[in-house]
Amino acid sequence: MFSQPAIFKRDISRSMLAAILCALATAAGAEEPITPPPASEQAEPTAAKPTAPDHAQSTTPPNPLPPAATTAHTIALPGRSLSFTAIAGPTRLSDGQSGAPEADIATIAFLLKGADPAKRPVTFVVNGGPGAGSAWLNLGALGPWRLPLNGGPRSPSAPPIAVENAETWLDFTDLVFVDPPGTGYSRLLAKGDEARRHFYSVNGDIEALAVVIRKWLAANKRLESPKFIVGESYGGFRGPKLVRRLQDDEGIGVEGLVLISPVLDFAWFDGPNNPLTFVTRLPSQTAAARGLDGADGRAGLADVEAYAAGPYLADLLRGERDPQALARVSEKVAGFTGVDPALARQLGGRIDMASFAREKNRAAGKIGSYYDARVLGFDPAPHAASSDYSDPVLDADKTLLASAMADVTANRLNWPIEARYEILNENVNRQWNWEGGRSRPEALGDLKKALAIDPRLRVLVAHGLTDQVTPYFASKLLIDQVPPMGDPDRLRLKVYGGGHMLYFDDKSRAALREEARKLIEGK
Repeated sequence: MFSQPAIFKRDISRSMLAAILCALATAAGAEEPITPPPASEQAEPTAAKPTAPDHAQSTTPPNPLPPAATTAHTIALPGRSLSFTAIAGPTRLSDGQSGAPEADIATIAFLLKGADPAKRPVTFVVNGGPGAGSAWLNLGALGPWRLPLNGGPRSPSAPPIAVENAETWLDFTDLVFVDPPGTGYSRLLAKGDEARRHFYSVNGDIEALAVVIRKWLAANKRLESPKFIVGESYGGFRGPKLVRRLQDDEGIGVEGLVLISPVLDFAWFDGPNNPLTFVTRLPSQTAAARGLDGADGRAGLADVEAYAAGPYLADLLRGERDPQALARVSEKVAGFTGVDPALARQLGGRIDMASFAREKNRAAGKIGSYYDARVLGFDPAPHAASSDYSDPVLDADKTLLASAMADVTANRLNWPIEARYEILNENVNRQWNWEGGRSRPEALGDLKKALAIDPRLRVLVAHGLTDQVTPYFASKLLIDQVPPMGDPDRLRLKVYGGGHMLYFDDKSRAALREEARKLIEGK
């Protein structure tokens, strides 16, 4: 899930494109995790039977979260069964000087039974936003249970019932899902604006997540385990920064990163005067217009990729005072994207997300999703100059995921919380401190440095073909700026059918799992 500093859902002037589908004590030394002993040292119930919440001790924010709950589970999947321990609970972050509680960070860990902890990989998973909870990746792709969300558009009132996930990553890695403050059930405990400004910031967020990872590893005796990080959208922006922070400040090395629909450099996503914003989205818009899908979908975009990075960029740089350049780009872009030629001319061959989503299908009274341009929904005001509509992917799916995550947490993991699960907290997003001044936030520099210092580090960058929010072509062009440091296959780009949440597509979810397995197993 992802929100850009200047671009939000429905319209460039609105505030919501949340989901670049999703913090700390001022010093790391004094935080104490509310984490149970390692699973091997606990008496585990044989089934996840919920107990009634203790209403005498409210768990609504800003009250502390209850102690962790540990449950045992077995799921039957095609060709195998998996027995695992689940630990749902908080890690307390406290002020390094006064020891005062500042935040409770909720984590959900799934640990395969019978594995050697020293050799068993452990993967920490975080979503984006900022403000998105980890349910997107937990119940969408990686966890032992999955909410079936293939196809679209989906109904927010559909039954939010999670099923056993045949594509879970638990076969080859333990999983720890982390919710930053203000997301999921995580919450700030400190009162006042100072803590909020710190936790809801680029650097404070990374500091907090790094501390949580280090403390979870120590509390569960997993410091010897191979360690990996998965981040989606803004979580993909977090990934390289987390590797650097863990290396430099927490004494933790990370062997691999999986970055799903990441933002590597925000400067490439801010328009309308940056030609790169149009260059990078043109292939994804064309993929939707051509109906491309599947693992080989990118092969059908060789012509538009060559045009976008060559003649298109050159003509955009010639500017609006060159009528011949304007005519060329308008004609070519209309042909690629299928938008009305008159609209392409009106926009000067610069097709922004909002125009592509609404204008392309206005005659049919439909709007497209920013997150997967193939998915259409109804426009409540199709004949109005502007329309306040809900995204047919993001807004439908977040409702289902929030309900399903609350149900799983309370009724399968035996950790009932008297509060709503914050699947996409717009308050966090609106208050986010980008800390950049005149510089746009970027993580490509962190990725380069991490690859340079650690020859063992491996990185998989995964994108959906028809995602307009974080288009694959932006990552392709940015990865081209990374010098080859040893084996060039250490940094891989894979493009799948689907959109921002590419794992909602059954084939793409299975293919992503296989690529992640190879990375984690060192293949």
